[in-house]
Amino acid sequence: MISKYRKQFNEEFSQEKYQKLIETLEKSSGTTNGFRQSESPIFLSKDFKNKLTDACDSIISQVKTFSNEELQKAIPKHLFVPNDTEKPHFLAIDFGICKNENGEVVPQLIELQAFPTLYAYQEEFEGAISEIYPFLQELRNSIPKPEYIQFLKEVIVGEESPENVILLEIFPEEQKTKIDFYLTEKYLGIKTVCITKIKKQVKKLFYEKDGNLIEIKRIYNRVIFDELEQHPNLKTEFQFTDELDVKWITHPNWFFKISKFILPKLNHEFVPKSYFLADFPETENLENFVLKPLFSFAGSGVNLYPTPEILAEIEDKENYILQRKVQYAPLFEDINGEFSKAEIRMLYLWKEDAENPQLMDNLVRMTKAEMVNVNFNKKDAIWIGSSIAFFEK
Repeated sequence: MISKYRKQFNEEFSQEKYQKLIETLEKSSGTTNGFRQSESPIFLSKDFKNKLTDACDSIISQVKTFSNEELQKAIPKHLFVPNDTEKPHFLAIDFGICKNENGEVVPQLIELQAFPTLYAYQEEFEGAISEIYPFLQELRNSIPKPEYIQFLKEVIVGEESPENVILLEIFPEEQKTKIDFYLTEKYLGIKTVCITKIKKQVKKLFYEKDGNLIEIKRIYNRVIFDELEQHPNLKTEFQFTDELDVKWITHPNWFFKISKFILPKLNHEFVPKSYFLADFPETENLENFVLKPLFSFAGSGVNLYPTPEILAEIEDKENYILQRKVQYAPLFEDINGEFSKAEIRMLYLWKEDAENPQLMDNLVRMTKAEMVNVNFNKKDAIWIGSSIAFFEK
């Protein structure tokens, strides 16, 4: 969207530089990347950034007004985890980059989540691509790397020894995001542990290191509930719903509380109208809405073309929303003169004693497919996959 930066990047781009970028990230992390990394960042105007900031500030202010009683309605009773917290440690707010009826480029809220994402990877990626394309240095968004890592440590490790803090995941070596786990270990000195390897003694949890059991005092939780339920035969010594003597970063209940569940409760010009399925009014045209399950990730279960017949077959209507469709704008030109669409995720960390969360960085997903998700991209396309946005200064 900023033509001078787009022109310069496209002129400087080469497959050799892209390969160098991938090799740099793999070398710094010590592993391969399981998801597609886009060849290009996107460039967004100061005006668009102001729109994003205004929308995020409004959404955060509204989130803070919701009572605990109201938010707890989102938590399935069989998945309630004891020792809830007053606020989440993470907040990620996703916007489609769209055009309105006047042709103005605007953000449109797609979803939000109080769940961690690629905090370590995005910092490493921004640094790597800025070294390969030096003109990006002047556009860098995030705080200096030492301060970034320190902030991450304060939120995740806190005052504990890194040895007593783990990143928890299901079969982490099989996850597409494992490169972020490796970088998190590198940044914070903590260990990534599979949920099947955790030992339980009464209320305490342990993991094994060099033949010794190490007590776990804080869990940086990367386990997604819907994935956990896809492994009904998973053998573990503890359940999330157990009463445990650990600190969750962030508490698993926030996975449900800050989710699509609150979309119908939010109001802003950049928040498309949403309804719980059971509350969808007859005055609305179903063709203008997309059907989404409340608690799924990576586009799972989304129906872009719901029909009355499809809705009638859904028994648990309280677990679905209908969200007004938005039109992603093909704005980001590749070296072949073709255009990609994108959405941007604003990445926040929220210290326990802070009034508001701190914006750390952003994550962009680019596509030429109908759904803006890295899983739905054509394999032979370019300017698709995970990326980052640089803003006009």
